[in-house]
Amino acid sequence: MRMRKKKWARPELARCPYFVDDPRAQRGKWHGWFRGEDRPLYLELGCGKGVFLAELALRSPRINFLGVDLSRDVLGVARRNIEKAYAAQNRPVDNIALAAHNIEQILLMMDRNDAAERIYINFCNPWPKEKHHKRRLTHPRQLRSYQELLAPGGEIHFKTDDDDLYRATLRYFRECGFEILRQTEDLHAESWMDNIESEHELMFAAQGIPIKAAVAQWENANAVST
Repeated sequence: MRMRKKKWARPELARCPYFVDDPRAQRGKWHGWFRGEDRPLYLELGCGKGVFLAELALRSPRINFLGVDLSRDVLGVARRNIEKAYAAQNRPVDNIALAAHNIEQILLMMDRNDAAERIYINFCNPWPKEKHHKRRLTHPRQLRSYQELLAPGGEIHFKTDDDDLYRATLRYFRECGFEILRQTEDLHAESWMDNIESEHELMFAAQGIPIKAAVAQWENANAVST
């Protein structure tokens, strides 16, 4: 669902100290963007309204987080949600960066020097028509890009409401040499202790739709996928 244009979003992002206006200029230098001591870097690809990202970053103050989404309008909403969540705990927003970029071209804004230890992909577009499958954020074409970014032993955490996308993603992980560490067709029934619910997850769960999830690990950052 496309968000309506928000006239206030771009001006607010322009004043936001943790919005990166030109993410391609940071390629290979993301660890240095976060001032202070070097910390692990986690990505959320398609961070949407930032509900998940804000809660995750608050729980993990020793981790730096980069949230990427194509829409500046939705990132404007994310900024407001992040500000509200951090203010409620009387904390400055010091471990989050936001960037507007096409995730299909993620290697134009990041490279191996950025060494992400974890990537989150939550409720991405399932692109159900076969001719559009290559646009899925978990398609092998994309997974090979993420392999360029993941540190050795890095993980991808994936959630969806879509049965076909879930089954296909498990296959994509295996095809690209990932080890599947955890998987479930009903996340809430299994009650993963570290689960954080996004706005989409809350919506789908309220409709009685089981949430599917998987965690996959990339062991060899120097291997070449075939």
